[in-house]
Amino acid sequence: MVDPQHDIAPYLEVADQKGMKITHIFETHIQADHLSGARRLAELTGATVALHESADLRFPHYGLKDWEEIEVGNVRVTVLHTPGHTPEGICLLVSDLTRGPEPWFVLTGDTLFSGAVGRPDLLGEEAGRDLAGQLYESLHRRLLTLPDYVEVYPAHFGGAACGKGLSGKAASTIGFERRWNPALRLGAKDEFVRFTLAELPAQPESFAANRRVNQGIE
Repeated sequence: MVDPQHDIAPYLEVADQKGMKITHIFETHIQADHLSGARRLAELTGATVALHESADLRFPHYGLKDWEEIEVGNVRVTVLHTPGHTPEGICLLVSDLTRGPEPWFVLTGDTLFSGAVGRPDLLGEEAGRDLAGQLYESLHRRLLTLPDYVEVYPAHFGGAACGKGLSGKAASTIGFERRWNPALRLGAKDEFVRFTLAELPAQPESFAANRRVNQGIE
């Protein structure tokens, strides 16, 4: 499972229907837009909750390392540390080993959306400028080095408050985003930082409280 919502009943139902066991629960970052169902799902299934090793959490979990590979059956998941939206943010590069070792798709969480990128200001204005610079590096040195054919599955699409200008498309490809995403067409880092910090929608009041709960602080 990746980034489970608070209502975990559908995940349990699907796993039961497919005769499968949930063994790994990945969080691409400490969620702010919703209450995570990761810990509840772990309690019921015995699965391990996994986030990047830099995540500040107050509950048992597994700390993922950059470039760590985890194999589950015929699937290989490679962890890419992509700070920017949050310091601990990761993307998950997935290969189907029955096809070959090459990556098939990438789960980009709130780092890269269809038509947009993650907002870097969740931890405040002062941290936002530094995180915007980190986001630029994560996108250009990590995600944009992937082949154009790699499919992109973000955590949100149009209407979400975790970025600005999100497309209504639920999926994309690295090549399409390279060509059409406004933020990725800005070559200079300082231009990118100004663009990503400009005209962001106000953060919902629930964001800060959700983040504390998802950290295990409250």
